[in-house]
Amino acid sequence: MKKEDSKGNLQLKHKNSLSKTKQEITSRPNALIDSKVFEHWYDNLDSASQESFYVFAEEMFSAVQVYLYARFLGYGGSITAVDEWLHRKFDKPDHLAILMDEIEKMQEDIRKLRVDIESSAIKRDVGVARIAAMQKELRSTIAQVDSFLSSKDRKGLLMAGADRALRELGAIFKDDPVEGPLQEASMSVWAKIQFEE
Repeated sequence: MKKEDSKGNLQLKHKNSLSKTKQEITSRPNALIDSKVFEHWYDNLDSASQESFYVFAEEMFSAVQVYLYARFLGYGGSITAVDEWLHRKFDKPDHLAILMDEIEKMQEDIRKLRVDIESSAIKRDVGVARIAAMQKELRSTIAQVDSFLSSKDRKGLLMAGADRALRELGAIFKDDPVEGPLQEASMSVWAKIQFEE
């Protein structure tokens, strides 16, 4: 861009890379609106579905599974609203965080025990036996975390697949005389899947 100075000479005006830029426009919905939409959806469920959903949400520790059940019942919003609702309604322990904290503490205990052995505060043979036992317990806890994560992932995937299959069946037989019995059968299948290990 050219600009004329006070003497009439032309000067080039370079764009400054530090100049203000337009704020980004995002398509993310407002979290408050999203949670109100979820609350409205939940409040408008029939009493049997509302009670069933509440009990399911109370028993499950996975927001994904609760979200899938909500989708099965017709909720079309985001998982963040479901997660926020779960945290507001129920005080659930974070089992994964508890296990990870336990692993961290066990590693610190093993480290301290090694320091005590090196400083001769504990007899070497007794310390080595303790370390072996603690490492065995540590490996067991790590295996428990792996099992927890894989079973959670596996069940979430299974429920997502079942949700998709049941929705597709519902769409195929929409406005068909078998729609009512199919919906009842779908609820039965969903209930069976959610309580399987």
